[in-house]
Amino acid sequence: MTTQRRVIPIQKQSANAARSKVAYDCTKCPAYCCSYPLIEVGKRDIARLAKHFGVSHGDAERRFTKYDPGAKVRGLRHQQDEHFKQVCRFFDTEKRRCTVYEARPAVCRDFPDGKRCGYYDFLLFEREQQGDPQWVATT
Repeated sequence: MTTQRRVIPIQKQSANAARSKVAYDCTKCPAYCCSYPLIEVGKRDIARLAKHFGVSHGDAERRFTKYDPGAKVRGLRHQQDEHFKQVCRFFDTEKRRCTVYEARPAVCRDFPDGKRCGYYDFLLFEREQQGDPQWVATT
């Protein structure tokens, strides 16, 4: 007697369907994730940035990244920011947007790895408590 295994097909969702289930809006956030002390990048990320800027891989690595000896990885360089002290060097601190969105590293593409963003939820709560839709919670 053979036992048949039941297979449940995985249906791919369209990009629009997947986005509609997301419970955060990055355009209404001051970009807390861009303030992480280490935004890790790999060789593919550096190659993507090199292509974006029309420079060699070595030039992109030197100009845009730094080695973190504690984590033993390369990370994006940072710049000063009025809200979070430091943010990713590719972050436009006036418009609060990524300047290399099409070439952003994989870690940025995958963040927050779910339907919800904890900081965005916190930000909405704080804005509601302050009665100010522009409030930027920095804690």
